[in-house]
Amino acid sequence: MAEFRTVTVGGSPVHVLDSRGGPAVLMLHGSGPGTTGSGAWAATAEALGPSWRWVVPDQAGFGSTPVPPGSRGGLGLWTEQAAGLMDALGVEQYAVVGHSMGGAVALALAAARPRQVTRVVAVSTMGAPGAPLSADLDAIWAAPADRHGARDMLSRLFLTQALVTDTAVDARAAAMRKGAAAYASLFPPPRARWADDLTLPARALAAIRAPVLLVHGAEDRVTPLVTAALPLLEHLPDVRLHVLGRCGHVPALEHPHEFRQLLSGFLSRD
Repeated sequence: MAEFRTVTVGGSPVHVLDSRGGPAVLMLHGSGPGTTGSGAWAATAEALGPSWRWVVPDQAGFGSTPVPPGSRGGLGLWTEQAAGLMDALGVEQYAVVGHSMGGAVALALAAARPRQVTRVVAVSTMGAPGAPLSADLDAIWAAPADRHGARDMLSRLFLTQALVTDTAVDARAAAMRKGAAAYASLFPPPRARWADDLTLPARALAAIRAPVLLVHGAEDRVTPLVTAALPLLEHLPDVRLHVLGRCGHVPALEHPHEFRQLLSGFLSRD
């Protein structure tokens, strides 16, 4: 049974969903306003069952995890906090799954902790050197915390607009309002600098020794395939890319069954 816990990392609380069983998999969410760890990954973790220990945090500035005093977020903070969380939980080795911003954090963590990180699954990931800020990501980071902002954001995330239901819009708008104060400090304009912060230098990518699976939607407008995923093939030593047609920025929701098969198969490889 998974349970919510609060773990102190670097003197600051981190809210985390932890299933406490099997080999550990750290699951990192993306950067849209109103995003939480459990909102992004709980359905995937529940569907894949107790074969792994799912560690699903709210990263600093999201959900119930505050930004530590004196910090403004950024790749360095999120990477250090992820590493510190697994240290605090006493986990010596683990795989990392990250979506969008979380993919960049997962890659940075693999570069920083080569002895701890055993595999990386980077989904619709950021992190590629020189990747520009897309117009859709700029709009998502700037989305107002109301129903209009929530609907516009969801319409950009999904190719399948049937997923943009009134229920989904209301739930995201409520989450956006709850986290608005903390989120406002993370991506103020000009926002291109925050996209730059979430890129990794070529030398860091080349140093990653863990096998990496990239999963990307062919119609992703937020982190387009051409600028976000394809360049990583040139830099990562042990990498494979799976592209899903008729898919936008959130493969785990637009193609859940195929995504879970990919994830389970890659995590289970010898």
